[in-house]
Amino acid sequence: MQSVDVIVIGAGVIGCSVAFHLSKLGARSVLVLEQSQIGAGTTSQSSGILRTHYSVPENVALAKDSWGAFTDFANYLGDAEAAAGLVKCGYLIAAPDGPKLAPLAAALKAQQAQGIEVRLLDRQQGEALLPIASLEDAALIGFEPEAGFADAYLVATSFARAARHRGVKIMEGVTVTHLLREGNRVVGVATSAGNFSCGTLVSSQNIWAAQLQDWVGLPMPVKPERHTVLALQGPKPYSFAMPVFKDLGSPGMLYCRSYGGTQMLVSEGTVGETLNDLNNEQGDISLDYIADIGEQAAVRFPSFAEAGMASSWTGVYDVTPDWNPVLGRIPGVDGVVVGYGFSGHGFKLSPAVGRVLAQEALGLTPDISLAPYAYERFASGHLLVGQYGLGAVS
Repeated sequence: MQSVDVIVIGAGVIGCSVAFHLSKLGARSVLVLEQSQIGAGTTSQSSGILRTHYSVPENVALAKDSWGAFTDFANYLGDAEAAAGLVKCGYLIAAPDGPKLAPLAAALKAQQAQGIEVRLLDRQQGEALLPIASLEDAALIGFEPEAGFADAYLVATSFARAARHRGVKIMEGVTVTHLLREGNRVVGVATSAGNFSCGTLVSSQNIWAAQLQDWVGLPMPVKPERHTVLALQGPKPYSFAMPVFKDLGSPGMLYCRSYGGTQMLVSEGTVGETLNDLNNEQGDISLDYIADIGEQAAVRFPSFAEAGMASSWTGVYDVTPDWNPVLGRIPGVDGVVVGYGFSGHGFKLSPAVGRVLAQEALGLTPDISLAPYAYERFASGHLLVGQYGLGAVS
């Protein structure tokens, strides 16, 4: 039986980041096991938006740290050919008078307190940045110039390549069937390719983290939830120079970004469809849903009243009760570190999360505390609850 220092289950953007950081921090032998292909799970379905705006301050710290990696990604990985596909266009967020106004003001103030450049704009300034939008109802507009979007699949594969260059072994098409244990300690995994032993196991399984419930005998507070993304074809350009937009005034709390040319990528920031099975297969998208999103988009982007649909897809979030991840060790089970339940935030946090999980796995003190993200918070009631409502910006 092959023995390694650390086994990582899952080669999405989080697992590949963990593997890279393990190798960078000095792990002698790292094995990544992926049931499909690198980045082919929920990572490939990401909208790719990068921002530091959160109403949960702990998330701001992880996002700020990660943004620094994305802006100099090739140097960060030590690979001149690595790329993130970063489009640095900024992030515009607006709220009308009502229940979202005070939380937005508090979140913008908290970002500024953490040293993040955030500008408060009036309607004319906001519409100058995003001229296809109508912001006549906006009571507060925040703009984060150091934000944008990137390519999650490209980031995952770049992390994987950099990890391989450092000696990490990644095995694709390998299914983990159960964990090998000695008492309360996990010492390896049984897989479709045989058994492997390890000093520490890192689970970055996304929606498949629910399997841990059977493997370790503890409930895992995570469920798969399907969300729909549309690409609308409008008559006016939504250029790459125009910012990502978060609309706290729309019923679906829409988020929008350029998808090239006159296309706009748009999706809701609300609770999605809970799935009964652990899969990320494409789901059906009803014409009624398309019409509803189109109507909401047209209110904010008047020219898109004449929009058609260019493309669409569904993506699956690994959702926890408070819509924030579980990071770190789990009680009563030694030798296991987990990172799951990102609830749509995993890509934008992946560089920092990969590093702190690697630090934890190697017995180092994480340089961003994992305490707020502890598994035990669901029992203790110390939840990381976003202020805009479930499914929105946490």
